[in-house]
Order: sequence, then structure tokens, then C-alpha cells
Amino acid sequence: MLNVTQRMSMQQKQSPQQVLLSTLLQLPILSLEQRIKMELETNPLLEEVQEEELEMEQSEPEMLMEQDSDEKIEDGSTEDDKEKEQEADSEVEEIKDEIDWDLILNGDEGSEFHLPRDHSAEVYEKQDVSPVTLSERLLEQLHCLPLNDKEVEIGEYIIWNLNEDGYLCCDVDMIARNLGVSEEEVEKILKVIQTFEPAGIAARDLRECLLIQLRERHGSPEAIAILENYFDDFKNKRFEKIAQKMNLSLKKVRQAMEEIASLNPKPGEGYISQEQNYIIPDVIVERVNGDFVVTLNESRVPHLRINQTYRHLLMDRKNTPKEVKEYIRKRLESARWLINSIHQRRITILRVMNAIVNRQREFFEKGIGHLKPMILKDIAEDVGMDISTISRVTNGKYVQTDFGVFELKYFFSEKMKTVDGEEISNRHIKDRIREIIENEDPRRPYNDQQIVELLKKEGVRIARRTVAKYREQMMIPVARLRRKI
Repeated sequence: MLNVTQRMSMQQKQSPQQVLLSTLLQLPILSLEQRIKMELETNPLLEEVQEEELEMEQSEPEMLMEQDSDEKIEDGSTEDDKEKEQEADSEVEEIKDEIDWDLILNGDEGSEFHLPRDHSAEVYEKQDVSPVTLSERLLEQLHCLPLNDKEVEIGEYIIWNLNEDGYLCCDVDMIARNLGVSEEEVEKILKVIQTFEPAGIAARDLRECLLIQLRERHGSPEAIAILENYFDDFKNKRFEKIAQKMNLSLKKVRQAMEEIASLNPKPGEGYISQEQNYIIPDVIVERVNGDFVVTLNESRVPHLRINQTYRHLLMDRKNTPKEVKEYIRKRLESARWLINSIHQRRITILRVMNAIVNRQREFFEKGIGHLKPMILKDIAEDVGMDISTISRVTNGKYVQTDFGVFELKYFFSEKMKTVDGEEISNRHIKDRIREIIENEDPRRPYNDQQIVELLKKEGVRIARRTVAKYREQMMIPVARLRRKI
């Protein structure tokens, strides 16, 4: 049973610093840029370092330095000045000791990810509808509920594994296995998320998506029965058969079909912000002298420092009113947290991306066909971080490579074996299914069993139901609906 006490317990375990770093780790480059600009507007203790000044600035943020160059006392200062500065420094230095970065980065477990549909395009066209992302809207609803730590973790896992249409792209048993929980616990939280807006979200297939919406709007018994019991006939437009099986008139069936047609088959569409009509990669992987170099694409991200005018007001104990000093102290604390969190975000993303490159070296050398099976746990072990940190880092971020721009989640997939015992990525299998369908004769499209036989000739043994599952995850309709005259 969910209760408010559990929720309060969870909140008490998360400090503002932890929440800030977790938030920044999840943000893609454009969202980070927007967040920093918002902070610059609201916190007078922050100022942007202009381009011409960057070369004069040291690379690490103030908070991580043993001693800041702009905090050194100039020659000729009085002993009183030195004493006041030391007192101010001791006050703000306490902020450093309050932050346990190991705890922040390794506070919980993580998840496995779904894979993007179009892996090669360097520009992704998005609908220009909502100023927030789908995950942001869902996470906001999730965090308003009285859930304990584990339930929130399961909920975040589910939300991060929804594709852009709003469908869950991994199996419940896999979620349970990776998080070390029961399938019943996962199902429980999945049902909670399926009550969120937009209606129909987090469904595992089209049938479930439509049923969620129908039940929410108290749809007719006929429409619900068609989806529950005759979905295959519905998909294949066998309306006469439905009428016969349900002992209904064609008029009644048409009315039910019109009701179903009014539902949204892609509830996740339209939740990319207006600024994100196209993708800007967060990370760049380049080949230099036979090796790979990973860099962050930070050309758009403002560089921050502490505004010294306000800091000196804090040090002026005689002339600065107490309430002004208190305001400045809080703003300074917030500014230092932000600067340090941005720096920690940078370090973490670079470590994770370098680990991905090391494990997927053949991919970066030869291309898509050389992707290896890899799960989040592999990278977590390589970099010494928790799985949830890896999932936050890879969620919604993109990397520019010699073969195109890829979502970081693209590199994670489970393994399958060929008839020769070779391990291959299930991502590779999905790509082959897509290629087979893209190159089929539109007048005679392959059914799922025919695709099984084609893959078998390539040494890949896979069940028909697995082909159907992968096809549905890629939102590819059945052969009957793909046929063109």
C-alpha cells in the first residue's frame, strides 16, 4: 500500500544537491542551456564568462579548486580585510563538505533502455507542440505520488524506456530482472503510470494503448469487447467476422469502430519542446591518429562563475545588512552547487561515453553492423557507478559519430545467439527485420513467418512471436496492412 509516510521518507533522503545533480544528469544539451540561462536570470550571484575571457579562466569550477585565483588577497590589504575574507570563506566552504558526490551518483539502481527507430539520420524532425518533453511531464506526475524509493525507481525506469510514441519498449520480466524486484511490483507501478496524462501512455502494444483510453473515458461495452477479444480481426479490418462473432449488426460494429478511431494510437507524440525541432549531439566521437577522442559539444552552454561584487558584499560585515547577507549567502550556496553539479555532469558523461566507445570499438570503426550486445550493468561496472547513473546519463542524449548521430540508448541491447553459437545484439536483429521489410515487394509483403525463414538463412534462429514483438516495437504494421496494390 502506498502511503504519505513512505513518500516523506524518500524526500528526506534526497538533499537539494542530490536532486540538482540528478536533474542535470538527465538534461540533454539544449535543456541544459535553457536551465543555465534561467539560473542566470534568477540568481544574481551567477555571471556568464564571455568568450574572450574563457582562455584566461582556469578549466575547473571555483568550488573544486583548492584556492581560487580571484579569491587571493592582493598585496597591500589590511589584516582586517584578511580576517573578514577568511571568515567569509569558512562560511561558504561549509557547502563543500555537505555534498557527498559518491552518494549522489551511486544512490540507487537503474534500467535497461529501448532503442531508437531511425538510427542513421543526423537530423530528427519533431512536432512543434509542447514546451516540455514527454518524460518531463510523466516524471512530474510520478514525483507527486506517495511512492517509496523502490517504487519511484521502477517508475523512472518505465518512463525512461518509453519511445517517442509513448509505448513501453522493454518487457516487464526484464525490468524486474534488472532492478531485482518481482514482476508483480513492476506491473503495479506500470498500472499507476498508465493512469497518467496523456491517456494511453506506457502501453506495451496498440491494443493495450487503446483499451486504456477506452476504459478511462468509459467506452461502450462493444468497443471494449472488440479490442479485448477480437483485436486480430480488428487489425485486419475483418468487420463482418466481428459482427458475426459478437452477434451484432454491422451498424453497431461501425459505431464501435468509430469510437475506437477517435482514440490516439500515439499518445507520446507532440511532447518535444519548440527549441528541439532538430537534434544537437551532446557528445562527439572523432578518430584521431588511430584512436577515438570523446568531447562534449558545449558550444551553446554558458560558462559560469561567481559574481565577485555580491561576494564582497557578503564579506563586508559592517556595512551589509544582516538580511542582505543572508540572501546573498543562500544565493551563493545555490550558485556554487550549480557550478559544481555542471562540472560533475561533464565528468560523468565523458566517463560513460568513453566506456561505451571502449566496448563498442568495432561499431565506431566499421559501422552499424558491428554493434555488440551491451547492457547498462556493463558500463556501470566499467566506470564504477550505479546503473541508475548510467541510465540518467544516456537518457535523451545523442552522440555524433562517423556513421551519423545516434541516441546513446542505441548502443544498449541484449544478446542473442546464431546457429553457430556467435553472440549478436538483438538491436542487429531489429535492424535486419526493418531492412527486410523496407526492401520487400509492396505487392507481396513478408509475413512474420517468412521473415523468420529469411533470418534463418542468415544463421539467426528466432521465434515468430519474437519477430512480431520486434515489429510492433518498431511500429511496423502486419503484412496485410503493408500491402499495396
